[in-house]
Amino acid sequence: MGKVKDFRALFIDQLRDIYSAESQLLKALKKMAEAATLPALKDAFLNHLEETRDHVERLKELFNTFDEKPTGKTCEAMKALIAEGEDIAAEHYSPAVRDAGLIAAAQRVEHYEMAAYGTVRAFALLLRDESTADLLQLTFKEEEQCDKKLTVLARTPINELALQEECV
Repeated sequence: MGKVKDFRALFIDQLRDIYSAESQLLKALKKMAEAATLPALKDAFLNHLEETRDHVERLKELFNTFDEKPTGKTCEAMKALIAEGEDIAAEHYSPAVRDAGLIAAAQRVEHYEMAAYGTVRAFALLLRDESTADLLQLTFKEEEQCDKKLTVLARTPINELALQEECV
């Protein structure tokens, strides 16, 4: 049996999981943008790609302050969520239906990220690390904003267009 780990070790482990998730998402967002047909959806994916690069850099900064390495963990949940999005992109859906499916997959990713960032922020607060909690809250808010933008896209043109394509 190995050495018993403490709460701080759990916190670092959770940060590694998020780092892995964000790193995987960097590759996936580019593919999602390529698969999307509506320009506004392509733009949303490309904008979030830029934000995700910032998220990865913020996480690297945190690991530097903790004198830890960000690697060593694979986020299996993100791997599965990305695979679901890839499956949607590969299906022979009409363009608007594919876009609706890509939004659904992307929102599952955003909800996972919001849950992960909310958890590590709560851990940081318990560890009395306000500056880390603030940085994690900033990223949480950006993930939340992305989710809201995707909801607006789904509600305004995309889901209606997808439904109309199905009815033709």
